[in-house]
Amino acid sequence: MPTEKEMLDQLRQGKVQLPPLTFSFIDDQLDVGDNKRIDAYVEAKWKRKSARFAVECKALSTPKFFQNSINYLKSLPLPKKVFPMLIMPFLSERQLKELEREGISGIDLCGNCVVVYPGTFSVFRSGGKNRFPSSAAIKNIYRKNSSMVGRGFFVYSDFQTVQDIRATINQRNLLVNRWNKKPMSLSTVSKVLKTMVEDLIITRTETIRLLQPDKLLEKLRENYNPPAVKERIRLKISENNKSILKLLSEQSQQLKLPLIASGTSSVTRYTVMQRGDLLTVYCPKVEMLLNRLPGSQSDRFPNLELLETEDEPVYFDARQEDGFWWASPLQVYMELMVGDKRDQETADQLKALILNDAGVVQQ
Repeated sequence: MPTEKEMLDQLRQGKVQLPPLTFSFIDDQLDVGDNKRIDAYVEAKWKRKSARFAVECKALSTPKFFQNSINYLKSLPLPKKVFPMLIMPFLSERQLKELEREGISGIDLCGNCVVVYPGTFSVFRSGGKNRFPSSAAIKNIYRKNSSMVGRGFFVYSDFQTVQDIRATINQRNLLVNRWNKKPMSLSTVSKVLKTMVEDLIITRTETIRLLQPDKLLEKLRENYNPPAVKERIRLKISENNKSILKLLSEQSQQLKLPLIASGTSSVTRYTVMQRGDLLTVYCPKVEMLLNRLPGSQSDRFPNLELLETEDEPVYFDARQEDGFWWASPLQVYMELMVGDKRDQETADQLKALILNDAGVVQQ
């Protein structure tokens, strides 16, 4: 990832070119009034026309730096015929369109740009691949165990301290409380929170507060992967669903074995949707349970399915009701969204419920 100095040096040396535009470095680090400074003045030329721009240069392309830069450029008391410009290592098409709406030009080091000289010329170019992906310590905070930090903000939207967040995550993880899984560390929580702040999803002031529940839910959905299943066992048991749940609950207590209904089997707890007779249950060690259950293994009209997985997010924030544990509304939503059209329609109902609980007013 280039530093701001290295990016400005590329401008100064004429290495930033986006044909048909050419850029010339004019001056750097100048006061523009109101105790505010810009990083450089550059001139953009197209054919025989030219325009001068006041540049704000940022070495990180995170949403937080992007939005802060827009706000800063809009606040500058620029001279007449001088226009604001943002330079970052990478600008996505969405960011370029946002800059265009705000009347701000932008260029990156990957061949993308929006350069506007009002009434004279306008150039928009996107599609250049990001050559500077994030080098965060945790590659994707919205996937696997790291996602439980984000999920925790749908339990409580406001926390006093990082320690409070960590305590909530570990208290609501059945594999930590009732199995042998190691609690999430404070350093992991802190790293995830740092990226969430940069993504403008949470804010850290007096408290740590959820800022954009809808954006967080979308991030979690986009990055969701179904749990890794080590073993799948289907049984035909000559008992009704209520009796099977009672039997599973008893065995869970005796064996100290966490059992939780899958998202698709928990859907009727939160929405009006009829499912079939098959009860699907997550379990960290199927062989401990199998010999204690009646019935026989069968793929022909089974009524109980056991999925062996130690993927912690599926056990997170499970709800106990009628003596059994059920997947959280968020887990149900994730599983429905990777299902068929009917599942996804039901997921939309659940999404409204989740966001409503998080304080989002639905349009």
